[in-house]
Amino acid sequence: MKWLLLLGLVALSQCLVTKVPLRKGKSLRQSLKEHGLLEKFLEKHPYNLGSKYFPSQANANAAEPLENYMDIEYIGTIEIGTPPQQFIVLFDTGSSNLWVPSVYCSSQACSNHNRFNPQQSSTYQATSQSVSVTYGTGSMTGFLAYDTVQVGSIEVTNQIFGLSETEPGSFLYYSPFDGILGLAYPSISSSGATPVFDNMMSEGLVSQDLFSVYLSSDDQSGSFVMFGGIDSSYYSGSLNWIPLSSETYWQITVDSITMNGQAIACSGGCQAIVDTGTSMLAGPANGISNLQYYIGASQSSNGEYMVSCSSISSLPNIIFTINGIEFPLPASAYVIQNQQGYCTSGFQSIDIPTASGELWILGDVFIRQYYCVFDRANNQVGMAPVA
Repeated sequence: MKWLLLLGLVALSQCLVTKVPLRKGKSLRQSLKEHGLLEKFLEKHPYNLGSKYFPSQANANAAEPLENYMDIEYIGTIEIGTPPQQFIVLFDTGSSNLWVPSVYCSSQACSNHNRFNPQQSSTYQATSQSVSVTYGTGSMTGFLAYDTVQVGSIEVTNQIFGLSETEPGSFLYYSPFDGILGLAYPSISSSGATPVFDNMMSEGLVSQDLFSVYLSSDDQSGSFVMFGGIDSSYYSGSLNWIPLSSETYWQITVDSITMNGQAIACSGGCQAIVDTGTSMLAGPANGISNLQYYIGASQSSNGEYMVSCSSISSLPNIIFTINGIEFPLPASAYVIQNQQGYCTSGFQSIDIPTASGELWILGDVFIRQYYCVFDRANNQVGMAPVA
């Protein structure tokens, strides 16, 4: 009897953990470049990564600044409604809302993406609440509704989500994802909408109130987000736990950023957001220009910082010291080798003043090197080198 109970508990715990595979697709920047539209787009919409974290920089009434997802490549699949309708989404630890296009959207950007049809779902519940998402000089507009959301093997009932009605411009037409699933705290959720993971926790759908992320450097597969569990086979050593400095984004304190033992940025400490929804490693202009200088990066006409591919083997590690622990970032991580045979810097400046001093964004360039655990139960992030 005792063994049957134990086996039952093991089976139950396995049901409360789900691994959602992510695939590395072509980024929006790559698509725009291939169609000869990148320079035209950047002229019309100056790229300000900071507006994602401070929407007032873009549009005070909007929730998600979409131009900040230009370089995103890691995407996964969820299902919404009964019977399920499938969507490709970005699992974004830098935002908190879930939204997808709807059949009521007649914009060009919706024409080649999956669109949710409320009339085909028996579990759909409408609301009269509107929602907007920043896009360049305009915004995606839509409304909020409730329905069943399937994430891996986890089924979340009565999940609130946004449905787009307009997506102006041709920009989103080339986007690799249909919508976004935010994984940050409810305190930054637009319209007070409860995030998907908060519902997973409150409904007892995960065995632990945490999720973990592994981003493979492989061009095709291997990446995942795991809800309710940690897969220790994907990292070496033990997890280093870092307390959050703010329960909004997954925000932590960085002690210093050094190269060859010399402080090159984040003097006296700084704040950083661990963000799967930003591909680059971003920081204030002064700190980033220092990094670009030390790695020998030079700016091209389209704004990219070019680096000699042959220098990767000789460039030193950049050390992020966090909570007293050193997290080295090798040149193979911060110099990005493009398929066209040239190399660019993985660093980007974030044009935003903050009351708390310097703000850095530890995006995919950093996360690819470290298995990350986002622990809501203890408000902390765990990091260990990928295996």
